[in-house]
Amino acid sequence: MPHAPIPPQRRANAKRMRKALTDAELKLWNALRAHRLMGLSFRRQLPIAGYIVDFARPSHRLIVELDGSQHAAKANADYDLVRTYNLESAGWTVIRFWNDDVLRDIDNVCLHILAILGKHAS
Repeated sequence: MPHAPIPPQRRANAKRMRKALTDAELKLWNALRAHRLMGLSFRRQLPIAGYIVDFARPSHRLIVELDGSQHAAKANADYDLVRTYNLESAGWTVIRFWNDDVLRDIDNVCLHILAILGKHAS
C-alpha cells in the first residue's frame, strides 16, 4: 500500500509520542509488539490521514485508539467522533478502549482486537 507524504513536523511528533507512551499505551504495546498477539504485526503512533493514531495494523486497515478520562469531556468526545469519521472515510476501522480497560483487563482487550480482525478476515 503506498504511503501518503507525511509532513516533517507530524513525523517528528509521532516519533516523540513513541518515546512518551502512557501506562495504558505501554501495557497494550507490550502485548502487541514483536508479533506477540497471535503473530500479528502492529505499529504504534502511526501518522494516518492527517492524524497520529495510537496503534494500527495496516494490512487490515485497523486502528486501535486508547482514551483517557479527558476523552469523556464533550469537546474531546466530539473531536473523537470527527476523527473517527475521517479515519473511517479513509477506509480504516477504528476501535477504542478506555485506558482503564487496558490497565485492568488486557486479556479481554486483546481478545476483542482479535475478534475484530477475525471479522476483517471473513
